[in-house]
Amino acid sequence: MSDAASNPELLRSLGKLTRGLSALFWGLPAWLIVSAETARADVLTPTSLIPAVVVNLLLLYGLMQISAFQKSERPWRNALDRVKLLALVNLGLCPFLYWQNKLPRELFFNAALFILVLSALLFLFNLNLVLKQLGAMLPDETLRQETRQFTALNRWLLVAWFLVVIAVTLLPQWTGLPARLSPKLMFWLSHISTTVLLSLGLSPLAITMALVWKAKEVIFDSVFGSRR
Repeated sequence: MSDAASNPELLRSLGKLTRGLSALFWGLPAWLIVSAETARADVLTPTSLIPAVVVNLLLLYGLMQISAFQKSERPWRNALDRVKLLALVNLGLCPFLYWQNKLPRELFFNAALFILVLSALLFLFNLNLVLKQLGAMLPDETLRQETRQFTALNRWLLVAWFLVVIAVTLLPQWTGLPARLSPKLMFWLSHISTTVLLSLGLSPLAITMALVWKAKEVIFDSVFGSRR
């Protein structure tokens, strides 16, 4: 990327790439916090839909910005297309966070919320594939190795999180375990499972944010460092 300063088109695409990475970096934690608050808030008004829609639009904006980079690379484009499709699904389903909160017994809303959670999980999974492809195209061997290792770790953690959710949700119903155990033991098992879910869920998000930030720093150093 040392010739970026002399290539206006490449410089513009790198500018959009850094803006997109910044939008993803700030949008990911906001997406998690806003979605969680919308899903569990006790008092909601119709305007409570707006924050969830805004943060999903921010993530979609970030993905549209980074799409300007390396348009001819097919693996990169395929990974981006998948994650953009999932971002659109998340945007379309995010109002169900509000509606399911208002009508928690409605089966259709519960099913839509489950699809939203699954789509969000796949979004983060595929976003790591995008970061892996991006790391392979940037001129930094350290970043390339880190993205290869940590995106693989993230994908395994996300799969483990999904399996734990399935186990925590379905196994007690199938086995009748809660009726066989004392309330105190069930209390501790509930807290342990919550801790495991938080650890498995938040770790991939934090690692993804770190990789997004590192990629942006590498771009800044490659473009502006070469001009010193």
